[in-house]
Amino acid sequence: MKTLDLRSDTVTQPSASMKQVMFDAPLGDDVFGDDPTINKLEQKAADLLNKEAAIFCSSGTQSNLIALMAHCQRGDEYIVGQVAHTYKYEAGGAAVLGSIQPQPILFDDDGTLDLNKVESVIKPDDYHFAKTRLLCLENTTGGKVLPLDYLYQAREFVDKHKLALHLDGARAFNAAVKQASSIKEIAAPFDSISICLSKGLGAPVGSVLVASKSIINKARRIRKILGGGMRQAGMLAAAGIYALDNNVERLADDHFNAKTLADELSSLDSISLVEKVQTNMVFIKAEKQQQLIDFLADRKILISNNKTLRLVTHLDIHAEDVKSIVAAFKEFYSKES
Repeated sequence: MKTLDLRSDTVTQPSASMKQVMFDAPLGDDVFGDDPTINKLEQKAADLLNKEAAIFCSSGTQSNLIALMAHCQRGDEYIVGQVAHTYKYEAGGAAVLGSIQPQPILFDDDGTLDLNKVESVIKPDDYHFAKTRLLCLENTTGGKVLPLDYLYQAREFVDKHKLALHLDGARAFNAAVKQASSIKEIAAPFDSISICLSKGLGAPVGSVLVASKSIINKARRIRKILGGGMRQAGMLAAAGIYALDNNVERLADDHFNAKTLADELSSLDSISLVEKVQTNMVFIKAEKQQQLIDFLADRKILISNNKTLRLVTHLDIHAEDVKSIVAAFKEFYSKES
């Protein structure tokens, strides 16, 4: 029986076609700038987002940390969402390794940061305070897509306050597909953008940081400091190129499957939908949660055990799989009633 893993879109497996291009990729030493496949991926990412340059990183955590360290010096501050990935889920790297102070504030319900609240926490130019240097946004956040007009308002805001603007765009392609916009439109307001290749795009490893040449030049030194100077990494970059060429538009399938899953589960009396589905994440509250999780696991359906259950669709979850998942939920609650 196939395992249906809804814990995250990071669990995707590379397809046979992706594995083949990885196997066939021409290689070189990337630390010397000699890996042609790495160079091709970086140029492709820069062109897609209409920025000057890009750098391949081992993970989104590394890519985001490099960006923060490129924008901020020791003792500087960045403003970020209270539950943003760069603040809550990246092991405190900005503080631990960059000596950068985070200033978290609560997200609004739509995933934005209220710019009035952001303004209220910018530090005065006074030696008592850390220097506020950077505003960090996240798109998508909790599966929610940031409105395009908000992104451009944020650009005007940071220009007014002489801040830089970074996007944790791990799932920015999900946002672009949902909005029927181009990734260039989403990227345009930002000084730097981190794009994850190993989530919905389905590559096994890697993220790219995209920015100006000057930021990427800094990023190369920082990546080396962080141990991210890889050698014949073109095999991984080939998977990223394949993902960008083949797995962007199909994200709409993940969104459709998530919406179908949410609609079906919300019809059950024991399930409540926490919020409207926008992309590939379904958030629910379920009665008898631990028993449900154990029951599903016995049927090779895996979900994360959190206070609110998050079900994530991806390229290895198909329409027929959604039917099987819904059937398992219904079976459990029929037994429990």
